[in-house]
Order: sequence, then C-alpha cells, then structure tokens
Amino acid sequence: MAAGTLVQAPRGGIRLAALPPLALYVHVPWCVRKCPYCDFNSHELRGAAGISAELESSYVEALIRDLECSLPDIWGRRVHSIFLGGGTPSLLAARSVDALLSALRARVQIAPECEVTLEANPGTVEAEKFRDFRASGVNRLSIGIQSFNPEHLRAIGRIHDDREARCAVEIAQANFEHVNLDLMYALPGQTLAQAQADCDEAVALGTRHLSFYQLTVEPNTLFHHDPPPLPDDDLAAEMQSSIEAALAAAGYVHYETSAYAIPGSECRHNLNYWRFGDYLGIGAGAHSKLSFPDRVVRSARYRQPREYLERVSRGAPLQESRSVGREDLAFEFMLNAMRLAEGFSVALFAERTGLPITAVDEPLSRAEGRGLIERNHERIRPTELGRRFLNDLLQLFLPEGKGR
Repeated sequence: MAAGTLVQAPRGGIRLAALPPLALYVHVPWCVRKCPYCDFNSHELRGAAGISAELESSYVEALIRDLECSLPDIWGRRVHSIFLGGGTPSLLAARSVDALLSALRARVQIAPECEVTLEANPGTVEAEKFRDFRASGVNRLSIGIQSFNPEHLRAIGRIHDDREARCAVEIAQANFEHVNLDLMYALPGQTLAQAQADCDEAVALGTRHLSFYQLTVEPNTLFHHDPPPLPDDDLAAEMQSSIEAALAAAGYVHYETSAYAIPGSECRHNLNYWRFGDYLGIGAGAHSKLSFPDRVVRSARYRQPREYLERVSRGAPLQESRSVGREDLAFEFMLNAMRLAEGFSVALFAERTGLPITAVDEPLSRAEGRGLIERNHERIRPTELGRRFLNDLLQLFLPEGKGR
C-alpha cells in the first residue's frame, strides 16, 4: 500500500498505512552550572569539575539498557538521525560517546547517511576531545554560544567568556563540516546594535547553520523568581527583524521559527520533529513519540537521574505512556509543522495522523480568513503574519474545551 494512503480505522480510531521516519534522542542530564533561564531537565554537578567516571559509566550502561527495553517498539525500523542533547553531552568522555554509539549500531539499524549531532558548550571544549568525538561517529556539532558579548554572557549565567566562544567555533570547524551555533537575543540590557553585532559575528565565522532564540522567562527557573531587566516586546521584535534581514542577506534561509541555514545544511533531526516524524528518547526525562499502525504513543522517562538509573536497572524506565487521542492528533501535528516556513503537504497530514485533511477544514478556513496561512490543494504554509503570531495560529487547532 502506498505511503500516505488513508485506511478507515475501526471504532473512530486511526490507521496508518506507513510509519514515519525514526530518530533517536539521547539525553545527558548534567551540566557544570544551571543557567538561570534554563527550564530543561538538567542538573548541576555541584562541587565537581565533571561527571565522575563511576557515574558516567553507570549512565552509559543505563542508556544501553533503556534502548534494549524499547527495542520491541522499534524492531525492524531504521534510525535516520541521532541527537545527543542535555544538559551538556560534551561533558562525557569521548570514550563514553564511542561506547554508546557502538552499542547503538549493534542494536538498531542505522541509516548509512545518519546525522549524528552532539551538543557542546564552549566551557567544555577541548581540541583532542572534539577530534575523538568525530572519530566515534559524531558528524554534527551544536555549540551553545548564546552571545559573543562578555557582559551579556555574565548576565545570563554562562560559564564561558567571549574568547572561549570564538575558540570553540574554531576548534569545531577544524573537526566538523556541519556546525550549528545557538544564539539568543533580547538578553538583559541588550540594545538593538548589540544584538546585531552578535548576528554579524556569527555570520562572519561562516558556520552553515544558526539558531536564534528570544530569551523568554519560563516558570521554574531562577529568572522567573528574580526577573532581569529585559528589552520590551517592541525592541525584541526589532531585534528579530534585524537578525532575519541580516541572515537573509548573507544567504541563510529562515526555514523554521528559530533556525536558519545555508540551503542543504538544515538539521535533519529537527526537521523530523517538525514533520511529525517518530523519535525514541532514552535517558533521564527523555520523551518519545512512536507510531504504530493503529495509534500514536507518547512516553516519558523518569526525570531525576538517580531514580532513572534505579528504574532502568529494573527494566522499567518509563514514568508515563499514553496513546494520543484522535482529537489531539491534528493539534500536535500543527504544533510542529506550522513552525516550518515551507509548511506541509496535504498528503503528509494524512500520512502522519491517519486523518483526512477535512478533519481540520474549519480551523484552516479561519486561519486563512485571518491571513495566518495560505493554502492550495497540495500545500499549506504559514504566512509571514502567521509565523510572527504562531501561538495565535496554533490555538485555532486546539480541540474543543482545551483553550480554543
């Protein structure tokens, strides 16, 4: 049966004719110091320069065991991308990354062209370690620069300075063809000129992928309890527009809400998320989205590292698992796909959700009427207005009773 063919599901359920591409996410939950804006599942290594050899070894063994527990759910499927995120995965010794990737290759089918990304912070950069990461099979590096301004780096609690940031990029480029820089704007006390200067320096360094995120204050962060003075909404919008214009002039395509790439250098792992592909997440607090012929399942691991290690030892790493209801599938698809400048094909919606496009005809019509999307019989994409007011666009697809 051809991919994208919709099969009538029994009793109001769904039936997928083909499973989407599969990615693997590996979470490393430790960092040297917790940033005051960070709401990720990361845990500070208090009083330590790094992860102890004993803890690191135990964690890698747990990751492998976690994967083995999930093999029945992905048996026979090929992994197209691997992403080591955190936390700070570059805190791991290169030998641990090598052992982990070797174990993955021995247990799952890895596509020959598999993209393997590792997140790194400039404060943990060592040239020899980077070479060894590359030798172990990592072929893409994502570096958390955030800013090249030492004043702003201190204001957001980063452990590296501007010199280390530039050194990290130089080392990365010497060892990796594919390098991403993560940067932020609307930082405490930042001016429009300073945000533009960060953008200009990032472009001058010549990496082919850049991610720019607006600093927002999230619950359960230090900044939420003690907010810093941030640029107002108008100034933040000016910064965003200025960055977008500068990157477009430099040849970068703004292909996703916060991602810019020279054509051909888009992050394949993240594209899989945004196209509502599948991903298996292993590690403390990791989330998964896996499709089966008759359902889509989301699950999450235990968040606290020590509890995670103990649960994995018993062969039970999952804290929760649930099938996504038919009424929620359309919203979850839009939550991802509407982040893409290209939007999505009508056929992809049916293929990934098991629903006909007519299931969302009413919210699509309202979005079109407000100028938030443009569509034809083949493709639906957000307009520039829709991308700028993405939350307003997404709310139109919320199921009844869930905030619409």
